[in-house]
Amino acid sequence: MGVWIIDEIDPASDRLNQTKWYFYEQILRIPVYVIFHPQIGVLEVYLLEQSKYQQQSPDETGSFWIEALGLFLGVWMKREAELEGYWLRWWNKSGNLLPWGSELVEQERQRAQQAEQKAAKLAQRLREMGINPE
Repeated sequence: MGVWIIDEIDPASDRLNQTKWYFYEQILRIPVYVIFHPQIGVLEVYLLEQSKYQQQSPDETGSFWIEALGLFLGVWMKREAELEGYWLRWWNKSGNLLPWGSELVEQERQRAQQAEQKAAKLAQRLREMGINPE
């Protein structure tokens, strides 16, 4: 699959731009068109079939299988401090959430911190045994 589009609905108008729809469907013939309503957490997925977009149904988790990518696309709600919002997220075929770059950085930071703590404990045990860990 060559191209697909994710479009966010403008909260001011809260409606789909029909000119875009026609352009994507009839002119560019974009195979997958995704529309996301971030204020209410609604996701719509359309596949181009016989020159017309056909709305797809989500699976039991509310996600959509995107065959060309081999991934599920769905809505994820995050609450942090007093902020709450909806985000588009990807899951692999096994249902595992794919981390964002910032999440990968935090995972690596935690892993490095644990490794340092483990090394410090080992060094302390060596010292207790009369062995210089340096």
